[in-house]
Amino acid sequence: MRVLRLADVRWGADHLGATCELDDLQFHATVWYDGVDLRGLARTYGDDALERIAVHVALFQLNAVASLRPDGLALGRYARHATPRLVALWRTVFRRVWAQWRWEHDLPAYEGPVFVDAAGDAPPRPLSLPPGPVDWLAFCGGGKDSLVAAQLLDRAGLRFATLGYAHSIYGDAAHQHALIERVAGATARARRERQWVIDDFLDAPVATLRPELGVRSVLAAETPASVFAAVPIALARGYRGLVVAHERGANASNLVWDATGEGVNHQWGKSWEAEQLLDAYLQRELVAGLRYFSVLQPVHDEVIFELLARDPGAAALTHSCNVKKPWCGACAKCAYVWLQLAAHLPPHVVDGMFGGDLGERPENERWFRELLGLAAHAPFECVGSADEARLAAALAARRRPLGPRLAALVAQAGPVDVAAIARPLVEVSPAHGMPPEVAAGVMPQLRDAAAAAARRLGL
Repeated sequence: MRVLRLADVRWGADHLGATCELDDLQFHATVWYDGVDLRGLARTYGDDALERIAVHVALFQLNAVASLRPDGLALGRYARHATPRLVALWRTVFRRVWAQWRWEHDLPAYEGPVFVDAAGDAPPRPLSLPPGPVDWLAFCGGGKDSLVAAQLLDRAGLRFATLGYAHSIYGDAAHQHALIERVAGATARARRERQWVIDDFLDAPVATLRPELGVRSVLAAETPASVFAAVPIALARGYRGLVVAHERGANASNLVWDATGEGVNHQWGKSWEAEQLLDAYLQRELVAGLRYFSVLQPVHDEVIFELLARDPGAAALTHSCNVKKPWCGACAKCAYVWLQLAAHLPPHVVDGMFGGDLGERPENERWFRELLGLAAHAPFECVGSADEARLAAALAARRRPLGPRLAALVAQAGPVDVAAIARPLVEVSPAHGMPPEVAAGVMPQLRDAAAAAARRLGL
């Protein structure tokens, strides 16, 4: 039995670190905090409480190592923290996020590692959240969703701080924070929070150097990991809510796996289902009164870009590429965002961001085929549906003619009935997890933007 072992969890004044082992391999992940006194939190809440939080951070940061197909997961001296609800949550996250990885490796029966020594019973009472001067901590990755979410909070009269984090998988940390700060610094935030995540597994060549493992790629549950990593910040500052900008399109699957009948959703960690699970777990198990919710869950991208287009100067500061920030110009994410921006922003703004027409680059043909529904599945990236991409192409063509390469793909995808495609994309869902005081300020703005988008589209 191959067992992934949580070997060590520790903290210093400003960081949490974890080490895990599998076979003869050892990997480390560390989360660094700007201005958060972790030792002070330990004095306030006790060493055992901080260790429990650190174990949560460790388990969700290191679950990427489970991409190496261990049979078991052992927590050793930390097993007392593994309550039935924590085990259930971890296994649900693994199965749903790693559905893509299992599909890619043709492993329909693999459920993930079993917890071999989970010893936790009823958890201790959740920690009490101290009052703070600012209620809401808005996660800011520097993309268009983060910007729109911050603007919604501001116009709702809600004081908020921004949290930007740099991850080692995305390259130079200073460059990442500088790009995030272009967006976060342009908001009406009351405070800045920062994190650094250093993970040597995701940078390791293990899939290449260990072909006997039969692993061609690795995956990480980045969103759930970031939620637990933010808990120490909430405790230190008294934030009552962790606010994200995950939109309704994140609920859709890329494909349905014939072997299992399940939907494979690259964005499941951002979905409404995931949001509900994580929100309930945080309040019940870790910190009483700490909420986790999205202010964009009720709407699709068409409404979000309606809001974004109202401030094209700020929109030009955003970035979304996961390959080479701010934009590599040759990945599915760049292709999709470029297409949506071309549909909603002035051409000179889009050209200034990307430096050219991404639809005419030969290396992007695969991505546009997948985006437009001409391939077996949508790209495994945080992008919209084929209907959203086809609508964006139709709207972009109204601003200026599409290049011949993209125009040929759009023609192959078939005629677009703008009204029929757009109608469900400008609906505002009543399903959301926002606290009443947030919903009271945000929902009217979403409905107003949806109505404006409907008028623009002639609905």
